Amino acid sequence: MDIDNRSRSQSVSRCQTKGDSMLARVIAGKLRILSFVVALLSGLPLALSFTAHAQRLPDLIVNQQILQNHWIVRDEDFLATTCSVQEGGVQPGTHRVLRFTVNTPNVGAGDLALGDPNVHVANNDGLYEFATCHHHFHFRHYTIDQLISVTTGQVWRVAKRGFCMIDVKPAGDLGIEPPGQPQFRVCGRVGVPGNQGISASWADEYIWFLGGQYFVLDGGDGQAPVPPGDYIIRVTVNPPFIPDPVNPQDVCRFRDAQGFCHQLPESNYGNNVAEARITIPDHPGRSGFGPGGSDGPIPSGERDEHGDLIQ
Repeated sequence: MDIDNRSRSQSVSRCQTKGDSMLARVIAGKLRILSFVVALLSGLPLALSFTAHAQRLPDLIVNQQILQNHWIVRDEDFLATTCSVQEGGVQPGTHRVLRFTVNTPNVGAGDLALGDPNVHVANNDGLYEFATCHHHFHFRHYTIDQLISVTTGQVWRVAKRGFCMIDVKPAGDLGIEPPGQPQFRVCGRVGVPGNQGISASWADEYIWFLGGQYFVLDGGDGQAPVPPGDYIIRVTVNPPFIPDPVNPQDVCRFRDAQGFCHQLPESNYGNNVAEARITIPDHPGRSGFGPGGSDGPIPSGERDEHGDLIQ
């Protein structure tokens, strides 16, 4: 009798334990659903965070400190054979220009991998175009660079027309994790494979002395002259756009929460703009005015996006 009672007691205890466990799982599941609904109704970006974490998406920004500390206004001579003259519509001769450096770190958890431009051109996907002067492929619409008058709001466009994205330097403290080895280092040319992209916690950089990395201030590119005064340099990486229905290559590859299109995927499209407040003087001369003047000697000849001499 005692053995039977103990067996019944143990059986009842196991059933109660099993029942309690199942009840606990049901309650936990309902609580998870409830918490999701509450978060959703409160506007928390659960889906975006989950997707970004699961896919390890890149996240491009513009380094505001570098933009603010590396610009210079000066007078320069431009030859008719200069690529930025040909591509940017600049008249040959002496011009007053504002040069500036743009650094675009990938602060996301995932790499931005584009691969070989030759493949994209063969697929006619519209991401790249061939630059006849540079003799290699340029990525289309990587940044929008604007010079904006603080007084009137008037906007001027930059001379630069194309980009080649590679790992130039570590992102430093801006990265969410220590940088690994650089993976993307070759722009590529016609018939020569490239490997473009920006690794997580690395940055692409366009130093101010490179070809096209300037605004023409004296009207030599067909725009209105820029008078002395206070201005803002605004740089937008992976800018939003509305596709041109007439251009079959101008397609919407990725869409943000506001419905605008982007060329590249990101976990966050809300941090893609940086600005620098500057002053353009009346007579900068050839020696120049601005913090970029202390950057040291620059290489001779016109250089492409990453310092290679354009022959």
